[in-house]
Amino acid sequence: MARARMTLTRSTGASIEGGLRAIAGRIDASATGISGLQRLSGGATQEIWCFDIETPARDDKRYILRRAPGGTRITDGTGLELEAELMAAAAKAGVPVAEVMHVLSPEDGLGHGFIMRFVEGETLGGRIVKSDHLRAARQTLAFECGETLARLHRIPAGDFPTLARATPAELVERTRIVYARTTIRRPVFDLAFRWLTDNAPPVPAEPKLVHGDFRNGNLMIGPDGLRAVLDWELAHVGDPMEDLGWICVNSWRFGRIDLPVGGFGTLDDLLAGYELISGSRLDRSAVHWWEVYGTIRWGAICAASVEAFRGEDATMERAMIARRTSETEIDLLRLIAS
Repeated sequence: MARARMTLTRSTGASIEGGLRAIAGRIDASATGISGLQRLSGGATQEIWCFDIETPARDDKRYILRRAPGGTRITDGTGLELEAELMAAAAKAGVPVAEVMHVLSPEDGLGHGFIMRFVEGETLGGRIVKSDHLRAARQTLAFECGETLARLHRIPAGDFPTLARATPAELVERTRIVYARTTIRRPVFDLAFRWLTDNAPPVPAEPKLVHGDFRNGNLMIGPDGLRAVLDWELAHVGDPMEDLGWICVNSWRFGRIDLPVGGFGTLDDLLAGYELISGSRLDRSAVHWWEVYGTIRWGAICAASVEAFRGEDATMERAMIARRTSETEIDLLRLIAS
């Protein structure tokens, strides 16, 4: 079985290399070929491939191919073509993202996906909160995230009419349905759902573009700070405070529970950065509500992983996610009591 998987990977890599070589000139007019193709371990739902484009000047440039699994399998989310459009719009709005160079078309023969410039940096949350070489970046990173989210929320939602829309109450109900499909009843979850219903914020008068997964682990960080916002596949239209609550969920602090923003900064700094760009004051209670929602959202995903592990996805990764359900129960009790 291991040998069969290796053969499949080599065959896939050869096919992708041939396809990239054929379109290299569309990415860089001076391209003479490609080299160094390798699949990266990141990317839970999409394939991520790194490669270099060779040029006569020998100043090879590195790029990333973000591709649907197998090139054709469609996963939940916006779709890769729309994701590329969102990233292009984000760049115009001043949000740091990797530059999209080419969106795959059927004649490219590579399936669904797009090619973007390689951005050097760290994405592993544990390293971001602990590495000495990122110490200076951490001092201002929460403020920078606030600024970035304010710019992101300025992107006209009307430019993306096919994006999903949801009110706070609808999101809670969707999460409740995910939890209801699991076989283990968790009284803490039931309490949290009741609290969310009783304390739900009003539907925003002007729904905004929401990234949907803005957190430590989906940010490219360098010694100089935030270099790129990654993984736009969960973007939708709704309450912008969802993004601020999500980055504060304890599961994304990687052990630094004393620093609520991604394990690297304070809520005061996050809100100050946001308010500087947006020009409006934020309601801390609304951010708190979205942190509770984000916690049970992740908790329901973890709980569903128990069923997945017992079924067709008996992987170590699935087991590790499943066991984190109890962590979210502790977090929910702390949040509701605060």
